[in-house]
Amino acid sequence: MPGSEPAMRLGFLEPHHLEAARRVARLFERAHLMQRTTIRYTPQPAAGRNTGVHGQITDMAADARAALAQIHRLLPADCASVVMDVCCYEKGLQAIEAERGWPRRSAKLVLRIGLDHLAAHFGLSPVARGPRAAGTAGWMAEGAKPMEFG
Repeated sequence: MPGSEPAMRLGFLEPHHLEAARRVARLFERAHLMQRTTIRYTPQPAAGRNTGVHGQITDMAADARAALAQIHRLLPADCASVVMDVCCYEKGLQAIEAERGWPRRSAKLVLRIGLDHLAAHFGLSPVARGPRAAGTAGWMAEGAKPMEFG
């Protein structure tokens, strides 16, 4: 969900779901998987040369592609495809339901299940947990006053 404004209006998603969606969108952007819509002016590589993917992309893009592949292995197939369609290709839920012949509101449920799995994978939860606060720590002893006010 690259433009986070529309995502904030989705009442069925909680903040940890939105953060998981943002992380997937960032991985997709880093992986450079969006199709080009402009002309390429550089010459095409000659046939027969070693034109492997690893020689053409950066390490960051390769790492992002590996992380996206791991997400595909982690999620059920339908969840992974809906998460990718919504977060990466910015498809609407109604369009996804129409493409797949699903009943109304089913893509919403599948998206939420997928984002639940991803949030858990990323270590995100609906409630922040951490060490219990020990209270305010100070450099003076309890009940002490500075010397100027003594």
